[in-house]
Amino acid sequence: MIASIDSAAIDSAGCIPPDILEGLKQLDLFGQQIPVEYGGLGLTVTEFARLSEAVASDPSIFLLLAAHQLLGLQGLLIAGTEEQKYRYLPRLANGDWVAALCLSESESGSDLTSIKTQATLSEDGDTWVINGSKNWVTNGSIANLYIVFAKTKMEDHKGQIHDRTTAFLVEREFEGVSCGQPDDKLGIRGTSTCEVFFKKTPVPVENVLGEVNKGFNLGLDILNGSRYGMGGLLTEVLKKFIGWATEHVVNRNQLGKTLKDYELIQEKLAKVTSTTYAVESMTYLLAAMLDTYEDPDCTVEAAMLKVFGTETCWNGINDCLQLLGGKGYLKNYPYERLLRDMSITMLVDGANDALRFFIAFKGLQHIGPLLSERVKGLRNPLNNPGLVFKTIWKRRNQAKDHPSLNLGLCNNLHPALEVTWLTIISHLVPSKLLEYCVLRLQYASEMVLTRHGSEVGEYQMELNVDCISVLP
Repeated sequence: MIASIDSAAIDSAGCIPPDILEGLKQLDLFGQQIPVEYGGLGLTVTEFARLSEAVASDPSIFLLLAAHQLLGLQGLLIAGTEEQKYRYLPRLANGDWVAALCLSESESGSDLTSIKTQATLSEDGDTWVINGSKNWVTNGSIANLYIVFAKTKMEDHKGQIHDRTTAFLVEREFEGVSCGQPDDKLGIRGTSTCEVFFKKTPVPVENVLGEVNKGFNLGLDILNGSRYGMGGLLTEVLKKFIGWATEHVVNRNQLGKTLKDYELIQEKLAKVTSTTYAVESMTYLLAAMLDTYEDPDCTVEAAMLKVFGTETCWNGINDCLQLLGGKGYLKNYPYERLLRDMSITMLVDGANDALRFFIAFKGLQHIGPLLSERVKGLRNPLNNPGLVFKTIWKRRNQAKDHPSLNLGLCNNLHPALEVTWLTIISHLVPSKLLEYCVLRLQYASEMVLTRHGSEVGEYQMELNVDCISVLP
């Protein structure tokens, strides 16, 4: 079925044809990660990633399914009661119903602390009434079930009222639910994206998802848990461009030679291919971690995959377009459509700049307790002169960007990463390059903590440098 999809027609029409949607239902692709007991396929993360590569031949179809499973119904899997799961998941698994996440708003984006949509409990305590609207809702106009995040009031032990966030399961047929016109987008035009309105929408108390006033952490869990799903899309699109570019340089002649015989062409294609391999490896390593460990905390790794993968894909597409020459600028080839489609990847599931801050800050949170006493001493040099001078002496090579590569990581890596000829050429074999990056990350982390202490979160530029020490 995938091979017969006309992606250009989907892009032009701005929607996915009903027969394609029916085909996706026949293949049970709406229930890939829903457990078998609720009517789904119960796929592992690795199986889901592999299947995503096949589906990603058309990014609009990929996003339809990803928004349904990784965003729309994920909250139900995480926090739903058994009654809620048995009521909704079977219909979501067979594709009769589609799920959509209603979180972002025009003035706050996906910042849950700033949303304006309100939910008020009725006097009889049986119904919540929601008022507000949500922007950029993927699958918005075709969804039957919305996971809606709204502000609710909480009274503390002192009698003071505070705003908190609660998640609700809102059916499309509930009173007061309506959708705006579909957004006219740059790319992924086949996927429905629109504004969804809630005007005095009554929601039964049994449709609260998770606990009342505890929706903030659930929202973060949904967003953080969805980023791993992008790896299959990025890998598939990069492989497509590598194939097109390779075919072109093999057959195109320039000044009496084929393009493939020019070293600059070889270097560019080799770079795209090797970085694609890195994205693919990150995707399946992360998938294996999520499949292997019980309740794994892979939020930082998923953010790394999202940042590195999306920017690698964007740069790789541009490199391949240069190899393709004038053909890459024409609309009668698929290149420009995929370029438009992939431009969104650096924005969805958290903008890359925000994720860079997240990666660096989460990393510092882990090492902060280990370095707390040392950092306190270094921030008070008059009372700790011995520690200061000892640290300066120890860091003298680091300060000159020449750390001593004596960690011995090569003993724990594959022998192929210890290559003698590479030592002659670059003086830095892969295992030593890894040691260099580890030591530079250590140095950057210690320096930024020593310089700013507990206020380190206010210095985003330096945290960005710390993040660059982690990401290639």
